[in-house]
Amino acid sequence: MNQDAIRDARQLGVPKMLVLGLQHMFAMFGATILVPILVQSYGLPLNIQTTLFFAGIGTLFFHVCSKFKVPAFLGSSFAFLGGFATIAGMNDGAYAGMDPAVKLQYACGGIVVAGLLYLVLALIVKAVGVHKVMRFLPPVVTGPIIICIGLNLAPSAVSNASTCWWLALIAMAIIIVCNIWGKGMIKIIPILLGVVGAYIVAIAAGKVDFTNVKDAAWIGFQPFIANFGGSVAKFDLSAILVMAPIAIASMMEHIGDMSAISATVGENFLEEPGLHRTLIGDGIATSLAGLFGGPANTTYGENTGVLVLSRVYDPRVIRLAAVYALILSFSPKFAALIGALPSAIIGGVSFILYGMISAIGVRNVVENQVDFTNSRNLIIAAVILVCGLGFSGGLTFQVGGATVTLTGLAIAAIAGILLNAVLPGNDYEFGKDDGHNSGSLGKY
Repeated sequence: MNQDAIRDARQLGVPKMLVLGLQHMFAMFGATILVPILVQSYGLPLNIQTTLFFAGIGTLFFHVCSKFKVPAFLGSSFAFLGGFATIAGMNDGAYAGMDPAVKLQYACGGIVVAGLLYLVLALIVKAVGVHKVMRFLPPVVTGPIIICIGLNLAPSAVSNASTCWWLALIAMAIIIVCNIWGKGMIKIIPILLGVVGAYIVAIAAGKVDFTNVKDAAWIGFQPFIANFGGSVAKFDLSAILVMAPIAIASMMEHIGDMSAISATVGENFLEEPGLHRTLIGDGIATSLAGLFGGPANTTYGENTGVLVLSRVYDPRVIRLAAVYALILSFSPKFAALIGALPSAIIGGVSFILYGMISAIGVRNVVENQVDFTNSRNLIIAAVILVCGLGFSGGLTFQVGGATVTLTGLAIAAIAGILLNAVLPGNDYEFGKDDGHNSGSLGKY
């Protein structure tokens, strides 16, 4: 399946490796900085530099925990946006008249606890074994969840592209031409070429606003370094009850992303280095970011899309992107330069990447030969898809006086897992392979 894939990018030479890392950096950058931009619109001063810093640190830490084997990038999670919005709007009791910066600290305290919940699941996986855990997460569950991940992101791609359709189409056209007809390095870096090419066209057409770039300093420290203590998390039960349950969604997304990356690369990362290791890496990266005023981290589907297009599966390239993120976090001007990238270009690129994520979910189902003539499997997939796409605003309820919101993906994951557990006829065996496909995560 992946005979022509490149698993050791060193064979391409250092210059090409550096460019490949840059491509992954561009893929994650727009979504990563969009989270603090959106949180700022809620009135909470989440810092872009801090976000980039912990995306880089979190990714490197994840690679250490996963034995340097998994080509995944950890960027800021969109799953927690509802939690930030909820805490921003809390004005009762202790939160009445509270300074937004302090509210952010309490929100980040909830993120710390959410990250620690990953460790609880990791311990369960380690104790009972990944085979028993994954029996509850067969391809009939993870496949549709992966599909939902891509389709849930689709409106964002359309929204961004609609700001200037012709510019978005230029970015898409460059990516498609380079990937289909390109040769050598051109075929490997279609995303980077699409971004740079469309950016040059946008500048020539006067579609780029460089005001923030001119005003930004070349070098600047993150708030938690420049003013240590000002961004350190604080803990309150109400904020914890808002933020921590969101970990249910993000953990399911993590498992879905690990399944997607495994299917893409053709290796079972859930078994080796192990789901418990990837959960630990993601969880601690999230807690560490929250502790110092950053958003939760999550494995990025955008970069999985880049893996599909480039067919370069070397984790070293991802680590280069993490280093770039760290460097950018100390340069407000460079961050502003990339931040000035028109949203239409991000939308055009997202059209390809987000679609790739859903396509990976379809491939996960097909390659594991899930039998949809079986009513059991059909019902599970149907309920997951409707929950994942139907609950676009999530499900909000009260717990101990605090408002808790479960995202559509969390609802879909819970529904799928419960149905898979209670409906008779589950004959899935994790890790069993008939030799037809070495990338298979299991067999029906």
